[in-house]
Order: sequence, then C-alpha cells, then structure tokens
Amino acid sequence: MDKPQKVILTCMCQISDGDNILIEHKVNNSYTGVTFPGGHIEHGETLADAMIREVKEETGLTIRNPRLCGVYDWMAEADVRYLVFIYRTEDYEGELCASAEGNIRWILKENFLQEKLAHGMDKVFEIAMNGEYTECFCNLENRRETLY
Repeated sequence: MDKPQKVILTCMCQISDGDNILIEHKVNNSYTGVTFPGGHIEHGETLADAMIREVKEETGLTIRNPRLCGVYDWMAEADVRYLVFIYRTEDYEGELCASAEGNIRWILKENFLQEKLAHGMDKVFEIAMNGEYTECFCNLENRRETLY
C-alpha cells in the first residue's frame, strides 16, 4: 500500500480588465519570471478566500467572484505533490500597488506569451483563458507538461 503523500496547496488568479491582464514579475529564489498573483493556501482557509487574500496582499486589489478554471499539478519532490488552483476574475476594486513578491503591471492579453514567463505559465494561461483544458500535470523528470 502506498503511503499518503504530502500536498502543498496554492492558488493564482488571472485578473482581466478589458483586453488587459494583470501580471506579476516574481523575484525570489524558488520561482522567478512572469506569473499571476497568488500564493499558499493557509490551514483552514477556503480556496476562494485564499485567492482573495493573496491578490490583496500582492496587488492591493480586492477581487470578487473568482472563478475556478483548473489545476496545475506536479511532484515537487519524490513525496510532495504541489497543486495550484487557477482562478480568473474581471471583478475587482482598489488601487494597484506592488509588494515584496514582485512588480505588477497590466499588459495586453495577446502579449502575455511574449513575456519572460515563470515555468509552466504558458499552460496556466491556457487553462485560465480558453476553457478547453482544466488540468495540467508536469512531469519534472522530463519537464513534460500535459494538458487535460
């Protein structure tokens, strides 16, 4: 019988304003490049509440009605599974301000894939934007990502 695996739960949100989307350029040792705002889900916190909190902490914006689009999934270590719940919303208020997580800015949706993206963000974008896929599993041994 397999032993239970440790799971790390995180979330990120693609925030739209017309033809623009909000991006964050993460600058830390473990995950760098352009991504969407997000972070870890705390013990006892709902997924949606975590998404709302993380966006507020990283951008200054208060989002409403985040819609779950899918999941990005990989084995971070031999016995640790890492799940990213991907949300999107167009419903927000507040004044944009950066945090220690990285710089934030609006760009045209059509220009997203030309940015220097953090690993896997092309697939996260696909899940958030088109609705055809709801899951991506990344095999870190061969760096292969499969959309479902």
